[in-house]
Amino acid sequence: MPLYSIPRRSFGPQGDEPQPINWRRGMFRIWLLFSAAWMMGWIIYLIMSGLQDGFKTPGDLLAVPVVLLGPPIALFAFGIAAGWAFRGFADDSQPGK
Repeated sequence: MPLYSIPRRSFGPQGDEPQPINWRRGMFRIWLLFSAAWMMGWIIYLIMSGLQDGFKTPGDLLAVPVVLLGPPIALFAFGIAAGWAFRGFADDSQPGK
């Protein structure tokens, strides 16, 4: 390998063992990305709407946390419930796994 070179990695299979996948960490990161995108989109919309029309009633201002945080929290709760449901399909005959 040359002195100032990037080491090359093969993208093909390295042996017969498949690489393990950490589904919990991956799904949590996807949830973080979707939640951030949801919040950014609504924040931009609310800023534009607030500049154009303004918040006229206190109910308009109280709806902001519900719109921003409600769906990401609901999606997170759904993910936990789905994980619980899928763990119910696990084989109980192997106590180590």
